[in-house]
Amino acid sequence: MEEEIYVIGVGMTPFGRHLDKSVKQLSHWAVADALKDAGCSASDVQVAFFGNSVQGFMEGQTFIRGQIALLPQGFEGIPIHNVENACATASTAFHLAVSQLRAGDADVALAVGVEKMYSTDKQKMFSVFDSGWDIATVPENTDRLVALGAGVEPPPGSVSERPYSVFMDIYAAFGRQLMLKYGITQRQIAKVSAKNHQHSSQNERAQYRNTMTVDEVLSAPPITYPLTLPMCAPISDGAAAAILATKAGMQRLGVDVKRAIRVRASVMRSATSRSGEDLARHATRLAAQTAYERASLSPADIDLAEVHDATAVGELIQTETLGLCEEGQSGAIAEKGETSIGGRIPINPSGGLESKGHPVGATGLGQIFELVTQLRGEALTRQVEGARIAIQENGGGLWGVEEAAVHVGILERVAA
Repeated sequence: MEEEIYVIGVGMTPFGRHLDKSVKQLSHWAVADALKDAGCSASDVQVAFFGNSVQGFMEGQTFIRGQIALLPQGFEGIPIHNVENACATASTAFHLAVSQLRAGDADVALAVGVEKMYSTDKQKMFSVFDSGWDIATVPENTDRLVALGAGVEPPPGSVSERPYSVFMDIYAAFGRQLMLKYGITQRQIAKVSAKNHQHSSQNERAQYRNTMTVDEVLSAPPITYPLTLPMCAPISDGAAAAILATKAGMQRLGVDVKRAIRVRASVMRSATSRSGEDLARHATRLAAQTAYERASLSPADIDLAEVHDATAVGELIQTETLGLCEEGQSGAIAEKGETSIGGRIPINPSGGLESKGHPVGATGLGQIFELVTQLRGEALTRQVEGARIAIQENGGGLWGVEEAAVHVGILERVAA
């Protein structure tokens, strides 16, 4: 039997612009809050995993980012592992912490993800994403993606003349594929965005707190068809952290078990070599199947989800890959309100990446923060009633026709 692992503390800064804060300061903020939430100190932690993706590109700080951020906070002497895995960086740090605890090499671990992406150099802010796929095969990458949506002609004026991440083109191609294959409409995509803006209006840590109607989303400035600006995650700064422990670690610290959240599954997977039409072998679908098997659960057991919606199209894709709807029905259930708080399966009650923000190296732990908060019943006005089992999906980069790295986690409230 696998060692049971629990999340005993979480911390998260507000996501958004933090021009007056360094990577170190943002990390300290989230980690201090996680330690306080767990009721422990830095000296109680036996191993740390530090996630960051872009500090090297943006600032030139490479090699020992985790040590530079964490040693001044009191994490001296312990192993500090630096983690980079594109937008799945923070989830990878979380997964490695779970694995280390299950291996028996520690009983309390820290996972932290942090990113500072805002810069006075606007071009640099967007070009950081260019390494998210194989830079040696850019024309081939582009042709492969364009082919997914061949047959959907972008209307005139539906592509921005301003710079944006190459990943918006990637998600636009995926969106056109959904339109062709399942009849997903741009209005259904806009419904996802409007829903997430409504959710984020209740989240004090979200980058965007404004509500938007479907028509306002549709009439917003275009990025690249079918995406408009509010459908896309913003550039963000921020940090998030989690303290994890075994049962022995919890006993050593005297942790309040009523607020501990059990990790039922933590699964990492890399991309699969497949055709664009072979959605049955999508990396996230395969990772989710493994997670459900390990947790002895099914999609019907899930009460809420946080998924990687770098665009609203991403949420529709992951609703399908996680098995939270019948094939081809993700747009329809979103339009019916089933994925809203109060609906059948609330998705991204935090507001998701679109509205909460997307500091890439912190994103996965930001999702964990939200799910732990929900499962504890501490989400206030955005609380999902009766939340007991939650699923998290976080992807990073692109290889072939899908995410290069994927994490799927399942968390459970175990206290009565």
